[in-house]
Amino acid sequence: MPYHELIISQRGRLDRLLAAQLGQSRNQIEKLIREGLVAVEDSIVTKPSFALKEGDRITYRFRQAVAKEPVAVDFDIEILYEDDDLLVVNKPSGLVVHPAPSVKEATLVDWLTQKGISLSTISGEERHGIVHRIDKETTGALAIAKNNQTHQALSGQLQEKSMGRYYLALIDLPLKENRCVEAPIFRSPHNRLKMAVVEGGREAKTDFVHIAEGSNQAALVAAKLYTGRTHQIRVHLESLGRHILGDALYGFKSKKGKIPRVYLHAYMLYLTHPTTGKNLEIIAPLFEDMQAYIAHYFDKGEIDEKIQPVRLKHCFAPPGTAA
Repeated sequence: MPYHELIISQRGRLDRLLAAQLGQSRNQIEKLIREGLVAVEDSIVTKPSFALKEGDRITYRFRQAVAKEPVAVDFDIEILYEDDDLLVVNKPSGLVVHPAPSVKEATLVDWLTQKGISLSTISGEERHGIVHRIDKETTGALAIAKNNQTHQALSGQLQEKSMGRYYLALIDLPLKENRCVEAPIFRSPHNRLKMAVVEGGREAKTDFVHIAEGSNQAALVAAKLYTGRTHQIRVHLESLGRHILGDALYGFKSKKGKIPRVYLHAYMLYLTHPTTGKNLEIIAPLFEDMQAYIAHYFDKGEIDEKIQPVRLKHCFAPPGTAA
């Protein structure tokens, strides 16, 4: 495993400064440190709070992924974009992204492994190449890094907000106007399966734009995240008295079996390619169930026009600025 090197330009804790330099979470960096993969001035340091001074030289390496027992994979996933550094897929509903002790079925990572796709190891064997999360029931565009350099670059873009996604959601009642919700999110004190708007929680911001209203009171909205909290769109919609169709966890009421999953889709992914510097916008087509619902209750021609990338981006652009 090759070593990487950097020089620290300010005083501070090892975990904080290294996380900022690499564009990774503190949790990931703490694991690298505790596993003896980080050295300061050629001496291995295993204490995340180690105090650095200006000019200190840090060397670090990423952990070697550990092979695990193969899992039978009996599905395929649509690839939206692929090159030597990056893969973007259209994740289907019901698919867990990465393995965990509680997950018995095959995951997206298992599919990637079976395909023989080279992946980054910056997060260890459990999250091969996974740059950003997406819920099990949510569908849409998901970026996967094929090497550690790409993983670092994309993680940095996520922190800088130059990489992100526009979501489409079918909700039970229309929004009266476009809304920006800034409300902190934390684990619900009443239901451990849910997140909730909780005073003192982690800051969270979501923009919602009304796209169209259906013939049955349902509505299609677009959402843009400025932070990446668990269940953020679902929680912020609940705070507005709105619920995504199929999202019984957060309060959607319907006859059982009518809508079998959460109608939330990561529709457009935007990023700067880490190697070429080219700006990419990748569209993930809606899956058949959402398409069928829209065709039944909405004017599909109107929807197709309104979710064109240029028009959709313009909806979120500040007044007087170019999209």
